Amino acid sequence: MQRRDVIQAGALLGFGGWGGAALAHHGWSSFDQDRPIYLEGRAANVQWRNPHVELALELPDPLRLPADLAQRPLPAQTAGVDGPALLARAVLPTRRDRRWQIELAPLFRLGQWQMPEIRNGAALSMVGFTFKDEKGEAILRAEYVFLDGKAYGLRSGPA
Repeated sequence: MQRRDVIQAGALLGFGGWGGAALAHHGWSSFDQDRPIYLEGRAANVQWRNPHVELALELPDPLRLPADLAQRPLPAQTAGVDGPALLARAVLPTRRDRRWQIELAPLFRLGQWQMPEIRNGAALSMVGFTFKDEKGEAILRAEYVFLDGKAYGLRSGPA
């Protein structure tokens, strides 16, 4: 959808401020899905809203890849995501930013997964994708979120 179409759709639907938020949304094609990135830390500035939930993640220093990451159990989801292979390939980011912007799924999808609302200060980890060659802003589109001992798949609904 082109920018003009998003603005017109927002105006027609009466969403006012929603149209600007939709323009900031990054689709899956913007991210390097061949290189999964692992991040963990504490949530800050959580915005629990549509078009998708966003938060800042404050990383520990140093960030370490967990030894058990590839063995973590993952939920079945309707999208054809090879979760175990993705976790096995996950690496730490090459950039050294201590604060990342995280894009999660829309509220409807998080509701399907019965994911609890993430609060500021919550500890969580995730595997997802950043821009190719980690150029630009430190943004990660989360594929899996690990919160309170449970894994959530964000690409699609539960299978």
